[in-house]
Amino acid sequence: MAVRPPPSNETRRAAMAAPDISGPVSEPAPERGPGPAIVLVEPQLGENIGMVARAMANFGLTELRLVNPRDGWPSDKARAAASKADHVIDATTVFATLEEAVADLAFVYATTARERDGFKQVRSPVEAARTLRARAVAAQKTGILFGRERFGLFNEEIARADEIVTFPVNPEFASLNIAQAVLLMAYEWMKSGLAEETQTNFAGPDIVPAERRHLISFLDHLESALDARGYFRPAEKKPKMVDNVRAVLTRPGFTEAEIKVLRGVLSSLDFFSPKEPRGSGYPQRKAEADGGGRGAEVRPSRLADDPVVGLAPQDEDRGVPARAPVGDGGVPPSAGKGGRSAPKRPHGEVRAKRAANHKGGKKGSTSDD
Repeated sequence: MAVRPPPSNETRRAAMAAPDISGPVSEPAPERGPGPAIVLVEPQLGENIGMVARAMANFGLTELRLVNPRDGWPSDKARAAASKADHVIDATTVFATLEEAVADLAFVYATTARERDGFKQVRSPVEAARTLRARAVAAQKTGILFGRERFGLFNEEIARADEIVTFPVNPEFASLNIAQAVLLMAYEWMKSGLAEETQTNFAGPDIVPAERRHLISFLDHLESALDARGYFRPAEKKPKMVDNVRAVLTRPGFTEAEIKVLRGVLSSLDFFSPKEPRGSGYPQRKAEADGGGRGAEVRPSRLADDPVVGLAPQDEDRGVPARAPVGDGGVPPSAGKGGRSAPKRPHGEVRAKRAANHKGGKKGSTSDD
């Protein structure tokens, strides 16, 4: 029988300086491992083992232990199903018995969907994960047992665990795929280590509501566009209808960028049409909004003064000027009576007219009238 020599003075001093992990831990100690070992008892399909490895990698678990896998190990099917979780597959260890697989673990959970006879405590995944996290902080090695795909763990196998963990599933259909069960526990393990359970890896943009002047300008434009199209009928109900429209659109708290989008949509619907699409010229409706019609003083559009909206960028992207040259009355020089653009005759019609004039004795005439 080997006899150990008495500890040296250096060993005694090191032991006295070691932190006491039996009491409350004020600061998290370094974890001995990345998390609990996942122990699969007699798994049948290599594909399931691979999907377990993938679920583990998703949530930071790396130690996979197999007890007597039916199809042997290593497995090409498992590696393919792991979807590049090769570090878990490569580190997988195989044991002949469950006793060997859990021999070095200080605390073990057994998973089951059925009520078992015995005296073991039953925990939810949330509570179990918190317990595992606390023991990891205390540098204790832990593990979770998962049974066979067909019928789970035997009672004598569950008896070798410290406590039971079960999932709140539909009792009429409680069977989980083994990879699904591992995924649920791995997720709870990851969540238990977050500063806040609602913490996410990334966040959306900061939503800052737009200044009221932008929203009011948009609502004024919308009211004008609806009014021009006879939306407010009968006239005596217009004030209430305007209130309803404004109530709907002030509720969301639009950002400045969102109001820009809405203004662009509204401008396209208000000032342009299928016959006069954006980029084709200076439509009559836009001319009226900018200049008030023929003979009125040309003035910049209220939209152009609003820093939120501008029609130019969309047109410039197409290589089309934002506005056509404007003549008297705020309309293009090519506009005819009433401010509408004079229609252009097809080239064939012009040539036929010239030929008729030539035959009628108007040689050299190029008049189209």
